[in-house]
Amino acid sequence: MHVNAVAVLDVVGIYVFALSGGLVALRRNMDIVGVLSLGLVTGFAGGVARDVLIGDLPPRLVRTEELLLVPIAAALTILIAPNVADRLRQPVLVLDALGLGLFATVGAARAVDAGLGIGATVLVGTVSAVGGGLVRDLLADQIPEILAEGSQLYAVPAALGALLVALGHRAGLTPTAVQAGAVAATVALRLASLRFGWHVPARVRRARSIRRG
Repeated sequence: MHVNAVAVLDVVGIYVFALSGGLVALRRNMDIVGVLSLGLVTGFAGGVARDVLIGDLPPRLVRTEELLLVPIAAALTILIAPNVADRLRQPVLVLDALGLGLFATVGAARAVDAGLGIGATVLVGTVSAVGGGLVRDLLADQIPEILAEGSQLYAVPAALGALLVALGHRAGLTPTAVQAGAVAATVALRLASLRFGWHVPARVRRARSIRRG
C-alpha cells in the first residue's frame, strides 16, 4: 500500500473516530474538556497500540505533533456547529463503522510494511481498529461494544478487513484496490450486523447435564 495513501487513511480515520468520541461525550452531557478528551483518546488509542505492537517507537503521535490538530478539529466541528453535531447523533454508529474500517486497514498496512505475517497482521489491524472505541466507551461509563454481551459484530469486521489487506499483499494485488476493498468490507459487515442483529454467541453456557448445587 502506498505510503501516501496510508497516511491519508490514517488522518481520515483519526478524524472520524475523534468525531464519534466527541459525539458520545456530547450525548453524555460532558463539557468542552470532555468532548476534546474523548475525541483525543478515541482518535489516538488504536494508533498508539498499533505502533507499540509493530515496534514503531516512539508512536507517530509523538513524532508527528501535527496529528494532534486532527481530533481538535473534530472537537471544534462539534462545538462550533452544534446544529450539525445534533444531526450527527444518529449516524454516530456509521462514523464508528467507518473509523473501524479505516483503522483496521491502516493498522494492517503498517504491519505488512513492518514485515509481519498474516496472523500478526490481522492481530495488529484488529487491535488498531477496536482500541479507540474500547477506551472511549470506558471513559464514557459504557460497556465497550466489543465486550457487551450479545452485541453486534465489532472485532470480526475489523479482523476481516485486516485479513483482506494481508492476503492482498501476499497475492501481489494493487494496494489501492486492496485498501478500498478492505475498508468497504469492514464497514459493510459492521453495518449489516447492526441492521440484521448479527452477533457472536453471547456466552458459553453450561451443559444441561451438569447438576446444580
